[in-house]
Parts: sequence; structure tokens; C-alpha cells
Amino acid sequence: MNEAVFQRLEYDKLKEKMIGYTVSPAGRLLAERHKPSTNAKQIRAWLNETEEAAALLASGASVPLSAMEGIDPFLALLGKGRIYTEAELDQLLAWLVSIGQMKRYMNNKRMIAPTIAAYADSMNDCPNLRQELDRCIRYGRLTDQASPDLGTIRRHLIVIEDRIHKKLDASLSKYKSALQDPIISRRRGRSVISVKREHRKLVPGTVWDESASGQTLFIEPIDVAELQQEWQEWSAEEERERTIILSRLSDEAEQYKYELLQNREAMASFDFMLARGKLSLSYDGQPVTLSQEPVIKLVEARHPLLGGHAEPLNVELGIGWKQLIITGPNTGGKTVALKTIGLLALLVQSGLLVPASPQSRFGVFNHIMADVGDGQSLEQSLSTFSSHIAVLKEMLHSADERTIILLDELAAGTDPGEGIALSIAVLEELLKRGALTGATTHFNEIKKFASRTTGCMNARMAFDSETLRPLYRLEVGEAGESHAFAIARRFGLPEHVMQRAEKLAEGRVEIRLDEAVEEVRADETAVVERQALPERAELPEETNNSKEKNAAPAYSKGDAVWIYPLKRAGIVFQPADERGQVIVQVQGKKMAFNRKRIKPYISREKLYPGADYDMDIVFNTKENRKKRKLMGRKYVEGLTIETKPDATEE
Repeated sequence: MNEAVFQRLEYDKLKEKMIGYTVSPAGRLLAERHKPSTNAKQIRAWLNETEEAAALLASGASVPLSAMEGIDPFLALLGKGRIYTEAELDQLLAWLVSIGQMKRYMNNKRMIAPTIAAYADSMNDCPNLRQELDRCIRYGRLTDQASPDLGTIRRHLIVIEDRIHKKLDASLSKYKSALQDPIISRRRGRSVISVKREHRKLVPGTVWDESASGQTLFIEPIDVAELQQEWQEWSAEEERERTIILSRLSDEAEQYKYELLQNREAMASFDFMLARGKLSLSYDGQPVTLSQEPVIKLVEARHPLLGGHAEPLNVELGIGWKQLIITGPNTGGKTVALKTIGLLALLVQSGLLVPASPQSRFGVFNHIMADVGDGQSLEQSLSTFSSHIAVLKEMLHSADERTIILLDELAAGTDPGEGIALSIAVLEELLKRGALTGATTHFNEIKKFASRTTGCMNARMAFDSETLRPLYRLEVGEAGESHAFAIARRFGLPEHVMQRAEKLAEGRVEIRLDEAVEEVRADETAVVERQALPERAELPEETNNSKEKNAAPAYSKGDAVWIYPLKRAGIVFQPADERGQVIVQVQGKKMAFNRKRIKPYISREKLYPGADYDMDIVFNTKENRKKRKLMGRKYVEGLTIETKPDATEE
């Protein structure tokens, strides 16, 4: 599980959202460092925390999380003998108040979140330090009560300041004609009046500054100089006392270094847990079962980034089969299905709730690997195919029974024949190693491999053949079609091009249908696999059950049926006559069987494209079809077509 996989499965996007939900620097750091775990005990603890955090948030109460502004730099300097400022100590006071609020809040929420509420027991709001800071600091300034001497000094300063202002007010009246403006201002810590330069000699005193133009001088009148000097002395005394008080408060804060560091760790953990809860609630995440076995069962699952309008996904791996081959049209949702499987597994192992039914189950996997996208890179000189091979090499190196492998577009990017052979070989190797594998493809050869291989299952993305629109619903048990011609027509390709394409494909269709009948296998393991599919008819052994004897299913030409005596499938050529005899084509031969000896397998509608499909392609040789076409145009003496059963089974 590396960054490349996180990007392919869009895990990084959800992680960024989670980081954005944090409110403190320390909480954000925890979120940034967070990665999926392979430790089942750790995952269970995370999932429990996230579930409780989501329950707290869902209850509607506002959690008193602290943003911890300025706390990290403050704690970094603890133990280094630094004297903190009033602003820094005021931030510490506000944080200790929020610690106390968090402890009280969590104590009241033990019924909703017992586990994370217990974490607050480790927090310490340092009541003695908090009370002392509250007594000495108010609004970022030392109070007069911080020490008796400070109060005395400030009272003297107030008296002197009042006397200075009275003297200056008298000077404003006394030197009114020499003033630029009748106001009192401060320059270099001194109270002064503004005097016109040309009237400088009229106002005795000290010049402390002048205007930019030089036309105004700021003069401290001589009759207030002595008071100003006294004020400076008391001000210096105040600064000395301030330093003493701040030093004392800083030393007291240092004594609580361990408690303060523990508080930061606890508050950051709460911030991170609540961020996980917020993310889970954002996509309606639910708690799921964590299994000891390496299995995945998704019930009503949705991709977290698609929202509630996405079609729910029901799929499993590792229970009835190890491999799932997903087929269907482009834009039908095959890749989204793969990404949903991998992404939800990553979220669970990150301790996050997932948008799926609580009936869903997830094992713990050591590797979750995905090959989604073309992977081309100009910088690394990687083509689509070479990028696939590079990823496959890594997958084969790590694959075991606790590995999830997700492969998008098998056999893409190279010669189809060689690509198909390579893909099947890779699937066989992954099956041998027991890795859970989800793959998408358009190739019939890979679909056939899945249909006849134990431990492998076909699935298709549903497609509405009437509206020519994908339904984004995964149907396990049947292989799907690409519907390339129908989709091409929908997007407006010229009709003459489509007709030519269909004519070129006609020969291949005939070959594929003949092969499909001939390659049906009757070995018992394949039968067992097919029995696991809810959508497909079961294939039980012949039975004498009275209900089955009385049942008389109606067969249509083209239906696939299971033949008990031969233990294999065939295609209905002629429905049952009055004697109950059904003529079935098996491996190119037409044989008659009593309808009690056969059972419905796959209906004609699922086998052939459209109700008007020419069944002669299936049942007649090319020679007979040519004869029938010729006979349809004119009479030809001596030209005959004979169709009769090759054998009869009573």
C-alpha cells in the first residue's frame, strides 16, 4: 500500500478531506501521518473510536475542541528558561480553560462514547496554575493584583500622569499664540506640545522631535520636565516588577511540563478522532464487521466520492470465489466497482466508517494493489502496456492470500492474442497464490476462463438494451457484452459504417457461438461453482422427485438445457413434441431426449443478441445455409436439405 495505490484508488482525496476537518496543528499532523494499518487490533480500536466520534457529532452537541493556537511553540520552549510574555501566558490560560471544558463535556457523554470519554481522564487542567494565571493576567495584560508592589507602582504612575496632563493643559493656554495645534502628543515616551519653529524661543523646554517639513517642533515645556522624569523612573520600576511576575509565572508553568504535554497529545487525539468522525458522516459511513478471514463482502456499498445517488454495489470476494471478472460496456461502471472495492478496504484499515450496510464484512489485508488507468509517463518512458507490466511484476512479487489485486482492462495495450494469454496466465498464478482478485475485461476468452475455472466467477454491469444506457448495477454470475455497436449508433456513427462493421463481425460471431456450445464442460467441480450463483439455474443430479417429474417446462428454440445422461449442456433445436421428445444440438450433433431427461439451463434471450437473431447460424452448416438461401430465390432440381436426429435417448 503506497502513495501510487492511494492515488489510483482516490484514497488521497478522502485523506485530504479528513485533514481539512482538523482544527489544531497537532491534530492536523496526526491526520497527515495517518495510514492504513495491517494490525487487526489497531484497526478495531480505530473503528471503535471513529464510531463513537461520529455518534457524538450526530447527537448535535458542539464539542469544545481547542485550536491550540500558540501552544506548540509555547510547549517547545518549556524547560529552556524562557520568560513568557503576557500574551503567551494568556493563550496558555485559555487552553487550560478549554481542557477543563473538554473534561466536563466528555464526562457527560460517557453513555454515548464510553471509550473516547475515558481518554479525557488523562487530561489535567492544572487548577492551581490556571487560577494563578487567571488572577495575574486579564486580556493579555498583567492585573494590578499580580503583586502588591505592581499595584502601588501603577497607582503612583496614574497620579503623576494626571499631574503632567494638568501642567500641559496649562501650557496650552500659556503658549497659545506659539502653538501649531492646541493638542498634547507623545514623542520618544515624553508628553509634548507642537510649537511653530519661528516661536521656538517663546516656549522654554526640550525639543524631542520635529515634523517632516521642519516647521513644527515638539517641545516638552520646562515646567513639566521634572514630573516627566519622575514618571520615567516609576515606569522603569513597573517594568522590573513585570519581569519578576512573568518570571514567577513562567517557572510555575514549567513545573507542569509533563501535564501540559500530555494535554496536547490528548487534545490532538480528540481532534483527529473527530475529524475521522466528520469524514465518515460526510458520506453516511456505517460500522462494518472486521473478519479474521481474508474476505470482502460489500452489501449496498457506494463510492464515497459519488454521493448517495450512486447505484449500490453488492459483491464478495474470498467466500464463494477468489476472482471476479467484471464485464460490460464502457462507461458502465466497471472501473468504479473495482475502485469501490479497493477504496473501502483501505478506509476500513484506516479506522474509518464506510458507506455500506453494516452487514458488510472486511478482512485485514497486508497488500491492497491496483492497476487502474493507463499509467503512461513521458518522464519514465512508460507506455500503457509497459506500465501494466511494471505493476503486474510488483503484484506477483507480493501476492498471497492476504492480498487484494485490482486489475482494470485486462489484456489492454498490446496484441489481443498475446495480451489475453498473458492475462490468463497471471490470473492462474494469482488464483494459485490465493490472492483476492477483481478484474475488468472485454475479451470473451477471459470470460470463458472465468466460467470454467474453479474459484473464478463472472459478473457484468447491467445495461438497458432499449435505452442503450448503463444501469451501473453489478450482476454476479453472468458475463456481459460490450454493446459496442449499440453504443456507437447511440453516439451517431454513420449507418453505413455500422452495417459494414456488423458484416465484418458476422463471421466471428458464428465461430464464437459454435465454440460456446462445444466448450461447455461437465466436470463436477464446474457444476458446483455454478450452483453458487443465485441468478443461474442450479445443476443438480437426475432425481426421481415427483414434483420434478410433474414439472413440464416449455422449451424454445435456442434455449440452453442441461442433459442429465450426458452431464453436459446443449442447445434446443426443436421443442418437445406430443411424446415429450426434445431435439437438442450437442457439439454440432442433433439428438433427441425426453424432456424428463433435461433441465433448463440458460434461456435463449441471455444467449443471443435480440429476438430476431438468425438461429440458422447456430444449427445449420454454411453449406445448408447457402442451399436454403438459394432455395428461397428459385427452384433448383435435386437440391435438398435433410435435418434429423443423430441419436435418440428414451
